[in-house]
Amino acid sequence: MVLVVDASMVLGWFFPDETKPAAEAARRQFATTGAVVPALWWFEVRNALIVGERRERIDVTQTAEILAQLVALPIHIDREPDGDAVMALARAHRLTFYDAAYLELARRLDAPLGTLDRHLTAAARAAAVPLLGEEA
Repeated sequence: MVLVVDASMVLGWFFPDETKPAAEAARRQFATTGAVVPALWWFEVRNALIVGERRERIDVTQTAEILAQLVALPIHIDREPDGDAVMALARAHRLTFYDAAYLELARRLDAPLGTLDRHLTAAARAAAVPLLGEEA
């Protein structure tokens, strides 16, 4: 079964202060199943890395190493979201459009969602989208 992961989950692998058991579980599952992410994930991850550099949490070399590791992972970028469904989920669950894109993708693929975001986790539960570690 494929996994949908958001940027918070993946970044939890690389920032020690953000590591959580759920992030480690996603990393283990990811190795076998791969993941699908919405196109915005590419930008979110890179933005978080550049912000990490500015806050001196990581340096340019570490950013390059993280990106090299991510490029080597089996990540498929989904470029065909259902825009109406994303908008409806954002409205129904008071999510950002960006977070609703992850929820829509997981729902459309009937895939578990891996996230460390509390609001997105609550929305996934309310929308009956399985969460990594909570699949039936």
